[in-house]
Amino acid sequence: MISTGYINNSQSRRKIYGIIGAFITLIIPFFLMLDNNNDHLETDQSFCPFKMLTGFPCPGCGITKSLVYFYEGNLMKSISYHVLGPFVVLFCVLTIFVLLTELVTKKEYFVGLLYNKRLAYGLAIFLAVYHFIRLIFFVKNNSFDDILHQSIWF
Repeated sequence: MISTGYINNSQSRRKIYGIIGAFITLIIPFFLMLDNNNDHLETDQSFCPFKMLTGFPCPGCGITKSLVYFYEGNLMKSISYHVLGPFVVLFCVLTIFVLLTELVTKKEYFVGLLYNKRLAYGLAIFLAVYHFIRLIFFVKNNSFDDILHQSIWF
């Protein structure tokens, strides 16, 4: 019989994938920071498929640059690229810690918090409002030609 605290193989596999995903999220900006010449971050074409097609940023645009500048210790520049960048670092570190703990102890923690609909809706609304405000400033600060230059169509 399976107890409620027991983690089966598919749950273990998902936790390992979660750890790998959080680790990759943290390590790619770290290697970009080690490049020592971050001037290209300001000028190179974005890897965001949405921005490449439309020229407009998606809700997640700027997270990688935010993490790079966070790792460099430039908190203000990090927040200027994406306000959630420093929180992504904290979330990924906590995710790795909690999932490793769950794998070792074979118990689940924070299930109520991770599957909380109110929290998910609140975060979604915050991200939507934040993105709408970013789009207003983006359109205000860029001409149509600038936006077109940020896409792959020019």
